Amino acid sequence: MTDKLIIFDTTLRDGEQSPGASMTRDEKVRIARQLERLKVDVIEAGFAASSNGDFECIKAIAEIVKDSTICSLARANDRDISRAAEALKPAASGRLHLFLATSALHMEKKLRMTPDQVFEQAKTAVRFARNLMGDIEFSPEDGYRSDPDFLCRVIEAVIAEGATTINVPDTVGYAIPELYGNFIKNLRERVPNSDKAIWSVHCHNDLGMAVANSLAGVKIGGARQVECTINGLGERAGNCSLEEVVMAVKTRKDYFNLDLRIDTHQILAASRLVSQTTGFVVQPNKAVVGANAFAHASGIHQDGVLKARDTYEIMRAEDVGWSANKIVLGKLSGRNAFKQRLLELGVAMESEADINNAFAKFKDLADRKSEIFDEDILALVSDENASHGSDPYSFVSLSQHSETGERPQASVVFTVNGKEVRGESDGNGPVDASLKAIETHVKSGAEMVLYSVNAISGSTESQGEVTVRLQNSGRVVNGTGADPDIVVASAKAYLSALNKLQSKADRVAAQG
Repeated sequence: MTDKLIIFDTTLRDGEQSPGASMTRDEKVRIARQLERLKVDVIEAGFAASSNGDFECIKAIAEIVKDSTICSLARANDRDISRAAEALKPAASGRLHLFLATSALHMEKKLRMTPDQVFEQAKTAVRFARNLMGDIEFSPEDGYRSDPDFLCRVIEAVIAEGATTINVPDTVGYAIPELYGNFIKNLRERVPNSDKAIWSVHCHNDLGMAVANSLAGVKIGGARQVECTINGLGERAGNCSLEEVVMAVKTRKDYFNLDLRIDTHQILAASRLVSQTTGFVVQPNKAVVGANAFAHASGIHQDGVLKARDTYEIMRAEDVGWSANKIVLGKLSGRNAFKQRLLELGVAMESEADINNAFAKFKDLADRKSEIFDEDILALVSDENASHGSDPYSFVSLSQHSETGERPQASVVFTVNGKEVRGESDGNGPVDASLKAIETHVKSGAEMVLYSVNAISGSTESQGEVTVRLQNSGRVVNGTGADPDIVVASAKAYLSALNKLQSKADRVAAQG
């Protein structure tokens, strides 16, 4: 007999708390669709009370996704819980995720509450939530650094009030695998009604052990839910990586003896979509989804793999979606083939006009680039969505001149609220000149804290994908742009970031 391991994905909530990783409603819906194809059990779609934008995102995802449970985070108060329940009304299966700090440090410094007050609020909040929804998860924030006696008291009480999942987070990434696993085991043994709830782990990666801690919580502690994110996305050093946990449990089923619902063939597509949407590039040596994850440079390794793959490969590249890395369309491909590929990639366009615009850009790209990969299409659509709607800035055209010994010059044409303007400037290089040309009109005063270039596919003909991170008045945003011309991609990325700076969506920081 094997148990089932529940995969709880919080890319759209905890992952989005990475500086610059905030996503639009359409981007969140697109990622949620891919998570559904991945067969994630629970999708934490956001924090409904944090902003009207987050509320609408959760509601939209709840309306569209039907094969995964949709979850909203909420602080342990009536307002947050009611707001979350309202957003989840359209869901075929909904979950309320309540959190309240239980460590002495958090209770004293952050909540300014006594342990008895926290105990009563936890009970009251779960009781209130249970009257609105049947599926209730409770997280004692900073649980791993909490007093075990007090934690047992709180957990027993919230299970008695109707909590169906108990999540014990290592909120600050302080845990060590063996200690964390035994911590969960100890709690389960000491709480009299522990068998009435599913136990969950949520580990941060500050010491690089989020995956190891999560797996220890499962194997030693008996947890049957892991909270994780695609690519390990998350604030600070990130969260437990979904792809690593899933493939560890699948590859070492002899050890874990657990079943998963996940369709692993969709892992790579999810990784690429999240990376291209947020601008957070996946490192080449990243386990499972990195570009080098299944590459063999050593002659001894290459010889072994050619003779028998399992000499050096413990997983098949095809099992996580690498077989999808093939040419899919070319310049002779028609609109229907393009539309079908969009559906296969999980891209939902709102109207036929949007599809026509995207197809026109695809044909333009196909004239400039002979081989079109899935990554190119995702980048093209992301670029189309980034420039769609009511954004104040939109790229039109660019010209630049640079030669050895001369200072580069650039002229950029872009729209400001629908009106075309032209900016001109020189700079240290063509990219610098182009971005300064934009600033001659915008005068944003933003500080650039990151500029990175990534080749979408491997060749000099590849599209370049540029990420620009800007900071202004304490706000940090990412902008991305893609084009075979790196200078054009840079200008698009810069304008994308400026558009996000203009957005005034309020957010309330939360950790679980």
